[in-house]
Amino acid sequence: MIVDISCAFPPVPDTPEHIALAERLGYRRAWVYDTPALQLDVWMTLARAAERTQRIELGPGVLIPSLRHVLVTASAVATLVGLAPGRVNVGIGSGFTGRLAMGQRPNAWGLVAEYIRQLKALLAGEVVEIEGAATQMIHGPGQAPPRPIRVPIVVGTGGPRGEAVARQLGDGIFTVVPVAGFAWASLLTFGTVLDPGESPESERVLLAAGAGAGVVFHRAFDLPGAPGRPGLSELPGGAEWRAAIEAVPRRERHLHTHRGHLTFPNDIDRTVLTGDAIRRFTFTGEAPALRERMRELGARGVTEIAYQPAGPDIPRELTAFARMAT
Repeated sequence: MIVDISCAFPPVPDTPEHIALAERLGYRRAWVYDTPALQLDVWMTLARAAERTQRIELGPGVLIPSLRHVLVTASAVATLVGLAPGRVNVGIGSGFTGRLAMGQRPNAWGLVAEYIRQLKALLAGEVVEIEGAATQMIHGPGQAPPRPIRVPIVVGTGGPRGEAVARQLGDGIFTVVPVAGFAWASLLTFGTVLDPGESPESERVLLAAGAGAGVVFHRAFDLPGAPGRPGLSELPGGAEWRAAIEAVPRRERHLHTHRGHLTFPNDIDRTVLTGDAIRRFTFTGEAPALRERMRELGARGVTEIAYQPAGPDIPRELTAFARMAT
């Protein structure tokens, strides 16, 4: 199976220019996180990217329903569709870092499903009952793209309940572990393409891929018992990582767990991250080995790899990954 290459970014000031570079390098899509506790606004970032690009598809990956009213999201989707017609996709999930970094648990899947139904109905121009009141996009001529507005929706899944919502309401899935059985299955990946002979223990590799390995510890601590994921006690250095985070007062612990999430290894992560951990938990290796891993992922049902670059040289990471993949 042919695997598309796409990219994913935190919404930071340089992200629109990095998306423009990704377009020049041939990436098919760019996804932007919805993590307001850590970074900037997803929709403003996507709008800035739309003004700098012509071909690459754009979308939030993934929105968290509890962060904004569904009519606000419908208006944001319409704004982006107006700026980038035919290039907009929308990812919606229950919330991982975007919720946990605020000290909240992920949304219930029933709430996510209802949010998707309401969003699709609003974009179609229908009247929807929300919080006991009739709600509709009543934008006049020239104030928004005409309804119906149709955009593909992928569901950020983490297990059977999310996958069931995706099959019922979505056009595909957005996940961090391979899942078979979907015509569109985007796999979020982190890591770096090693130069020939480069050691995974180097500081460059730690900065480029360490945050991707660190998130494994974050998830194991915050969501113990998640299906198909190692527990903290099973991770090398897991006991040390737990001791460090539990030394932080409980009231503020969530503020430290996800600091630097997917962008830089924080002080606690650095105590346990090794070259072996980076190789094990991220998409890191020399180009031939990574091409083989891409073929294996395609055989397991992945149709798209959404690669998130990190470290001080994002252009280097985007360029190296594109060259490896093509």
